[in-house]
Amino acid sequence: MKDKIFECVKKYMAEHRMIEPGDYVLAGVSGGADSVCMLHLLMRMQKEIPFRLAVVHVNHGLRAEAGKDAAFVESLCKRWEVPFFLREVDMPRYAREHKLSEEEAGRVLRYQVFAQLLAEIKAGASGKIAVAHNAEDRAETMLFHMFRGSGLRGLGSIRPVRESVVRPLLCLDRTRIEAYLKTEGITWCEDSTNREDTYARNRIRHHILSYAQQSICRGAVSHMGDLADILAETEDYLERETDRLYDKYVKEDLTYRVNQENGMTGEVEIQLSELGAEELVMRKRVLFRALEKMTPHRKDITARHIEALLTIMDKDGSKELSLPYGIRACKEYDRLILKRTGDKKDESGRQEARKDGSSTADSRSLPEICIEESELSPGIPFTAAIPHTGEFVFTLWEADFSPLPSLFYRKGQNNSENRYTKWFDYDKITTSLLLRIRKTGDYLTIDEALHTQSVKQYMINEKIPKTKRDGMYLLADGAHILWVPGYRTSRQYKVEKNTRRILEVRLIGGNDGGTNRSFVDGGGSR
Repeated sequence: MKDKIFECVKKYMAEHRMIEPGDYVLAGVSGGADSVCMLHLLMRMQKEIPFRLAVVHVNHGLRAEAGKDAAFVESLCKRWEVPFFLREVDMPRYAREHKLSEEEAGRVLRYQVFAQLLAEIKAGASGKIAVAHNAEDRAETMLFHMFRGSGLRGLGSIRPVRESVVRPLLCLDRTRIEAYLKTEGITWCEDSTNREDTYARNRIRHHILSYAQQSICRGAVSHMGDLADILAETEDYLERETDRLYDKYVKEDLTYRVNQENGMTGEVEIQLSELGAEELVMRKRVLFRALEKMTPHRKDITARHIEALLTIMDKDGSKELSLPYGIRACKEYDRLILKRTGDKKDESGRQEARKDGSSTADSRSLPEICIEESELSPGIPFTAAIPHTGEFVFTLWEADFSPLPSLFYRKGQNNSENRYTKWFDYDKITTSLLLRIRKTGDYLTIDEALHTQSVKQYMINEKIPKTKRDGMYLLADGAHILWVPGYRTSRQYKVEKNTRRILEVRLIGGNDGGTNRSFVDGGGSR
């Protein structure tokens, strides 16, 4: 019996490449049957694989007999000549401070202790943490996640290997573990809390899983383990596909923020037209991934939030949605923007909106910049810097100072490729030249017949997102807009063959990443 169990565990560990020669393995041993069995099997494994082994016991400060358990494990390690480490934690306090159940707090603290100690003692070797979850633990976890409405990741349950953590006993149930120990004449400690129904997992073990094993299918635990493997493989494949689609359709501008609500601030932009062509399951996963990046706790994202995002994706026009942790979801044309600023005021509510769609907060905070004629000397660039937009460089050219104005005209000064370098007939400007955000009544001249169109309608037609419109700087002559940078110019100010003074305007850098191309003098940049 004992040799068959050893061979079973040996084969399982080899299949999942749990331990390699030269590893330093830190085994978490509570003193219970599972962990004592794991330790003994690892010691036998050392005869076949050269690796170093040590034991850590974590006292959670919860049970009266905890001290006895620690002493038992220490005595066992002395007898078996295995290095022993004892660490004590205050689980009840940690649970209160972090608003966790004691069960969850204990799990978090144990893995913190394992990781910290392993980092201290592994001395450059590849480090592994061995924990003693068994097949029934895996089945219980699967049921627990299923009852809570978990997705594939949760139903895949406990993995044999996750990063540096290995679980050699997932192939054994509790009956075989105890049989092994009895055959070897090894004693263990009984945790009194395992007999209680205080924890949800205990209730599943005592009342649901045991009934399934006895009255439905004797191989239930084993079959659930096989299913967990299939689901885990499926989840791994879908994760890789999610990574691929996320990189393809999503742009991030995020910064990690550390405070009482850890998470990412900034924004995520999702291209909806492309993502919308993917299968529904992948659309959901990409949206989930985007939200997951911005929230400190993954469990706070539910299927309800994903369904809400899918709903606004499918609706026409601009839509907004409030999500956990002050995340705002804004759908504008074919983009979905998830934004989290980290500002309490911003996270608590929406800004007041004007009738023209502009934000009251934005319009109050962005200054106007006036470019006076006295600041424009022929041939000498004048620069006006706009935070978060870039630098506008103005150069005035005169017919008797520069190449003939007709050269500007011939070389394609209205070419659509020159998105960030434009030329205007300076003498057609009637008032002071301004760099400012849009105002009610702003308009463009859109054709040779000098028909006009409101800037608001133009931006809607061009599908410029509402969140971007309010912060865009325009080049204005009163209410007449010469240029919407990155988009179009007004036909009213077009350079013609008889133009005497030309104003060249370039936008360098900024959020739009201007190309600053110029076709003057054979296409070189100025």
